[in-house]
Amino acid sequence: MTYQPNPQRYEALPYRRAGRSGLRLPAVSLGLWHNFGGVDRFENARAMVRTAFDAGITHFDLANNYGPPPGSAEETFGRLLRGDLAPFRDELIVSSKAGYTMWPGPYGDWGSRKYLLASCDASLRRLGLEYVDVFYHHRPDPDTPLAETMGALDQIVRSGRALYVGVSNYPAARLREAAAILRDLGTPFVLNQPSYSMFNRWLEPDGLIGALDDEGVGAVVFSPLAQGLLSTRYLNGIPGDSRAASATGFLKADAVTPERIAQVRALNDVAAARGQTLVQLALAWVLRWPQVTSALIGASRPEQITDAAGALNAPPLTEAELEAIEAILSGAPA
Repeated sequence: MTYQPNPQRYEALPYRRAGRSGLRLPAVSLGLWHNFGGVDRFENARAMVRTAFDAGITHFDLANNYGPPPGSAEETFGRLLRGDLAPFRDELIVSSKAGYTMWPGPYGDWGSRKYLLASCDASLRRLGLEYVDVFYHHRPDPDTPLAETMGALDQIVRSGRALYVGVSNYPAARLREAAAILRDLGTPFVLNQPSYSMFNRWLEPDGLIGALDDEGVGAVVFSPLAQGLLSTRYLNGIPGDSRAASATGFLKADAVTPERIAQVRALNDVAAARGQTLVQLALAWVLRWPQVTSALIGASRPEQITDAAGALNAPPLTEAELEAIEAILSGAPA
């Protein structure tokens, strides 16, 4: 049966401007970092993408190395683009990245012109697209001149491979340098993708919020749920199918401490008093900054996406609520 998306999909989820650009993204975006690889069930990936689009989530975030195996998440999404989403390409923001290890040798990693152009071409082949909407440099390269990396992003736009460019994991000082180069080149630089959550607040002392504001760049924050810790999933121990139980997961079992769980319980009480789930509270908290364009979630099943999409249905956080959250977090380990 042909997929027919929800006709009311644009009525509930707000769209926020990426810095001072004309690009707007849904307040919640779907990342395909986990659960969309070649080892995962395609029908579950399809159900999650359909659920997201039905909820008004139009931004789907990928990278060359997402899988496993690397590249397979783009292949999965390419299959969905050729099938379910083919009539709706102009309603979608598809992003990809390069900057982590993708193939052996000196040209399959970091930020050289050689790597970025080749990787972008490979991503487009896997996706089956002529262009992506946003192409990111995935992480700062300490050895390649920044002008070379930014020049490659500029060529990716000028050659029609992407409409906009972004960077990921760039701290404030590096972001300012990149913005100056791209501004001189006339390249549409619209987004930085940093990690950010209640339990990972590095960008506040770094000054990244101010840098985004100054440079007219938006943020798409990843891991806003601290790899699932900012949910009720771990309140009664570590489930066997959770990220913390996996030896390969980024959330390690030793991070699920009694002190953290006590904070999660207290935050869950704040959420309940607002009529929200903890996931929704955690997303609303990162989205309290106007410089944050979108919160990038991962999911393993459709119901998690539905929950996250309701993050801004409640009223904005009050000063009293923010103070209560700050009091809970103040005892967080560094």
